Amino acid sequence: MLRLPGMPLLPGAQFYDYSKRRHPRQQSLMHYQGIQMLSDRREPELVEPNGILVDPKCPPAPSQMNTLWAPKVITKLPPWLAYDKQVLCFSAYFKENLTEIYHAPYQVRKVKIYFYLEDGTMQVTEPKVENSGIPQGCLVHRQRIPKSPPTDREFISIFDLNVDSDVQIFDRNYHISGCDIFTRQFLNRAGIAVPETQQEPNDPTTEIRKRSGLKQTGNASASALPKRHSFAQFLEFDRHVLKFQGYWNDRSEYGDVRKLEICYYLADDTIDIKEKFPKNSGREGPSTFLRRGKLPKEFTGLQLPGQQTSVTLLNVLGSNMRDVRYVADPLNTGKKQINYYTDQDLQIGAVLNVFRRAVVITSCDQFTQNYYRAKYGIQDFTPQPLPEFSDVRPSTQGGVLNRRLPPYNGWGSYEDSEGNCLTVEPKPPHADFKKLMQFDGCILRFGAKLISAIRENLERNFIISYFLADDTVQIYEVARRNSGFLGGEFLKKARVPLPGQEKYSSKRPEYHKAYDFFIGSTLSMKDHIFHIVSADEFTLIYMEQHPNEFPVANIRSIMQKIRDAVRPDYKQFVLSCKPEGDLGEYSTIGYEALKSALLSYLSKESLLNHEIVTVCRYFSAEQSPPPSCDRNRVRAAAHLELKRALSNNAQEMIALNFSHINPTCKPYLSKAQIRSTLRGCRLPFSLELVEDILQVLQRNSQGEIEVRDVLDFFNMNANDVPDIAPLNIAFELCPKLPFLHKGNLVDFTWFLAYLGLEEELKKSNN
Repeated sequence: MLRLPGMPLLPGAQFYDYSKRRHPRQQSLMHYQGIQMLSDRREPELVEPNGILVDPKCPPAPSQMNTLWAPKVITKLPPWLAYDKQVLCFSAYFKENLTEIYHAPYQVRKVKIYFYLEDGTMQVTEPKVENSGIPQGCLVHRQRIPKSPPTDREFISIFDLNVDSDVQIFDRNYHISGCDIFTRQFLNRAGIAVPETQQEPNDPTTEIRKRSGLKQTGNASASALPKRHSFAQFLEFDRHVLKFQGYWNDRSEYGDVRKLEICYYLADDTIDIKEKFPKNSGREGPSTFLRRGKLPKEFTGLQLPGQQTSVTLLNVLGSNMRDVRYVADPLNTGKKQINYYTDQDLQIGAVLNVFRRAVVITSCDQFTQNYYRAKYGIQDFTPQPLPEFSDVRPSTQGGVLNRRLPPYNGWGSYEDSEGNCLTVEPKPPHADFKKLMQFDGCILRFGAKLISAIRENLERNFIISYFLADDTVQIYEVARRNSGFLGGEFLKKARVPLPGQEKYSSKRPEYHKAYDFFIGSTLSMKDHIFHIVSADEFTLIYMEQHPNEFPVANIRSIMQKIRDAVRPDYKQFVLSCKPEGDLGEYSTIGYEALKSALLSYLSKESLLNHEIVTVCRYFSAEQSPPPSCDRNRVRAAAHLELKRALSNNAQEMIALNFSHINPTCKPYLSKAQIRSTLRGCRLPFSLELVEDILQVLQRNSQGEIEVRDVLDFFNMNANDVPDIAPLNIAFELCPKLPFLHKGNLVDFTWFLAYLGLEEELKKSNN
């Protein structure tokens, strides 16, 4: 039977658990200290995981349940589940008397006492200490430990363990000196005050062993170093190489700065150096500057044959060549101590004595930096520059040479001047042919005004053309009658540098880019200030199709800017655009009304004029008119082309082709099939004329073209076709004029739906 929590034991307040399948009887017998007896102990009650502290086997008295916080309504769990994997750890020690060592009456043994909260068991372990001479490890296995007499029928609980207290475990007294952070927090949460951690006493036997060890070795620093096998370094650091970059400044008559690569092998402390030959330097041969080996710090000259030996011989008998006896010197007194370079001597800025050649280290790779950062704690790895004296030929990177060039003198272009300085035979500058072929004929045109202190200049109109193929700019002035200005070409086609740059410098200037031109921008070109006020349709479409290159035409970023600005006062913004408040299913707003409403929330610096134009064009409510195309005019143009090509059997050719692609004689065919038929018959029609013909043919509701109408269209025996003069079919037959009035009327319903603030407002009101 299950009982509802907090309800009295009355009918209706309990129910039967049908999911329960096992119904075991509770254990009534127990085995305690070798005696079989009746179990009258209480079962552990349910506890709260973060509640008061209880003993799992012996529930505490109400006086022991003092807590610092008020009780909470939390689901109670059994102790083995509430305290699962939660262990209290105490640091303790006990003193053991010694009878065999006369100068140490006792020894201090430090232990760890673990108390498992899930079942109230304890465990005592002693950490192992080197050269202690006693077996260490687990002193008391995990079990429930009874208390000392006269309360030996009870077990040690958590209330008997605390810092600065003694506990007796099997005839041995332990003094608890500290605990870990989890134990301290757990006891404090349960309302038990935990004293500060105490300092444990020193062990006399440990001090004796330390003093005896120092006497035997005689050198404390040498005894502290662990013994390593000679092969251990190779096994640990095999294929670990420290790589440095450096140079040797050769000061001879024909010397130069030689770039070097220094490799230090950690496996055997050897060094090799290789020289890096630059391109077109005229040097050849092996690049080995120093063969791999140990590099001595001091070099006094080459040793003579027999002067350097591994074993020294002593003459102990005889003064001439006869009866001479030699023995090996065990002390090796004639050997000279040689100091070699190690990893401690290699760092950025260090100078290595490579057999009387000064090699300077300038930088290192990432692995070397990590090695020195982990082992020696070095954090600064700033590379050092190379000396300027060098005959290294510069290598081109992106078309710009690294050589220091003389300043520009004003004659020709910067590229021509660089070509004259780099080669004896100047070559024309390289052009980006890929960009030239991709953007050939793509011109961005803008209308601009001249900003000037002269009153007459303010009325002048200019057209700024930006050529995407070569990033050049051309400016024309629109002629106006009785203005006093002739008009025409104002600035020749050329790249215009940005203002404020030093003209006579060896550095290439920066030029105006395409993203600098947009409606509302002010540009300074050739000491004239222009303000862009308009742009043509191709320019606006191109900028809208490339939003990553032109941020002012990126509708997503612009709408996000507007969304953040009008979110705090969204209702007032809608009323400012629509004062009558009648939106309906479809509502429109003018360009000027939307512009004034947006500028009331955003400044002109944060919301540019071109961005407003982009928004109005994107949400334009104006529809482009359908293309006007006269059927009789198109038919007359088709017959004229057939007559000029002396083709009188066009109708029969088309009918024969239809019999192949339409064997079932369907009355209607798709537009693609008709187009392929006209192209397959090799009629003298251009692509524009074919599209115009497909546009004026009769169709059904599914958009398919009638076959009979196609045959009647090319019937040249009919006299109902008027004669027509030759014309430009691509532009005059069916004029396709661009729609130049896009953006004057804005679909306000679509604009608000894109903002998405209406849904946020509804959610906030709900």
